[in-house]
Amino acid sequence: MAGGTVKYRHLSRNSAHRQALLRNLVTSLVKHESIRTSWAKAKETQRMADKLITLAKRNNETARRKATGILFKPHDLLPKLFNELRLRYADRPGGYTRVLRTEPKSTYDQGDSAILELVDGPKDMRFHMTAAAIARDEKLGRPPTQLTLFNKAKVTRYRANGEGEFAKMVEQMRAARLDDPETREEGVEESKGEEEEEYDEGGLGRWCRRIGQELKLRVSMGRKRYQSCGRRAKNADVT
Repeated sequence: MAGGTVKYRHLSRNSAHRQALLRNLVTSLVKHESIRTSWAKAKETQRMADKLITLAKRNNETARRKATGILFKPHDLLPKLFNELRLRYADRPGGYTRVLRTEPKSTYDQGDSAILELVDGPKDMRFHMTAAAIARDEKLGRPPTQLTLFNKAKVTRYRANGEGEFAKMVEQMRAARLDDPETREEGVEESKGEEEEEYDEGGLGRWCRRIGQELKLRVSMGRKRYQSCGRRAKNADVT
């Protein structure tokens, strides 16, 4: 009915295109455990991803058939879904994914963008940011804030060996010299050896560098499109 509320975002697509888009995003999420997209797409993908994890926790033939109908590469990702991810979220009652708002993709594209990630995984952004905050507070000799302690309790509650993994990540963040902005660049150069290997053990360093390179590429492409549109508009005025 015209003017009525809707139960989901249409994403400016028809039903078939919308379902194909969400299936593609969910497949990438299960494969990489963290994806960057628009905020609206991330929120809709989050609903389908949570349902997919629920199917994995049921672990029966019916759930496998439904999961096969969602993933674009079921033969490659079903083993990971019904083994690694099912065991990871066995004790978690819900909330298997997290949407984090980020800055727009480029200067010329101000659309809302976000990062959709699986919680308690190797690319859990809140887990790493909380560990960095704890390490920085320890080096500055100040107590952590209530928000930092609250986030620490959240990221370690359902993670396997949460306290031990968090302490290990704090040690890695402490080696990154987060307390001194002037020596941060020197620390990056000096961490070519063991410190860099420890920091990249979980793939976080490589992943952050890849995100930075993607952002630079998008800014460059947006600038070129903006200049091209300006030239076309100028030529149209002349003619």
